[in-house]
Amino acid sequence: MSGNIRLLSDTLAAARAEGRAALIAYLPAGFPTVDGGIDAIKAAFDGGADIVEVGLPHSDPVLDGPVIQTADDIALRGGVKIADVMRTVRETHAATGKPVLVMTYWNPIDRYGVERFTAELAEAGGAGCILPDLPVQEAGLWREHAEKHGLATVFVVAPSSKDARLAEITKVGTGFVYAASLMGVTGTRESVGAQAQDLVERTRATTDTPVCVGLGVSDARQAAEVARFADGVIVGSAFVKRMLDAPDDAAGVEAVRVLAGELAKGVRGQA
Repeated sequence: MSGNIRLLSDTLAAARAEGRAALIAYLPAGFPTVDGGIDAIKAAFDGGADIVEVGLPHSDPVLDGPVIQTADDIALRGGVKIADVMRTVRETHAATGKPVLVMTYWNPIDRYGVERFTAELAEAGGAGCILPDLPVQEAGLWREHAEKHGLATVFVVAPSSKDARLAEITKVGTGFVYAASLMGVTGTRESVGAQAQDLVERTRATTDTPVCVGLGVSDARQAAEVARFADGVIVGSAFVKRMLDAPDDAAGVEAVRVLAGELAKGVRGQA
């Protein structure tokens, strides 16, 4: 196991050793600007996030709700490129020494070139990639290059996934399994629901890989609820919304730091 993916695994293991779930924050690259996005990610780590997913903005983010779509649109209108995503990973990892992954749809990687993308992500210090729309049976080329460069390949499972399908996905995924807590797009919810716990239990029956839950978690109470049964709690839309609602970029960065602190208490059962 190479350094970047090892750092991810060690971070998840360290949280488990502390008797808690890891806090995983999601923020898009280039939002509100490239520099502003880098500052926001550093603030998330400073506030208590263990791991950060850097979103690669996409013009048709089918699994993302209106909040993240709005942020993606701002980033794309600002001219964000894959080079900016790599810079975001490089600078945030270098500044914090913590695991940084990229979350992206498959099309941008396919157009950019799998070998080029994986080589640049590894060089930037990235720990791996979350690929929500890449079917396992079509992931051979990606997995080959990810393995070559020591990158985690994180697949997404959903409540609709049958047990046989879960086993197929967890057999080849690395780093952690992203368990979508409910059917639908990203966004905050009043309740994360029992579906998530059932999915985590069914997924754990097929693998020893950590299972982290995302979609719908927005506050410390919900983070604490999910942390009772998951290895990691993933929060995205709530961070992005705090930034969108802030009066200026500096206030947005501070809002990220504050929310990360609240969520960090949640995953530790201190909320």
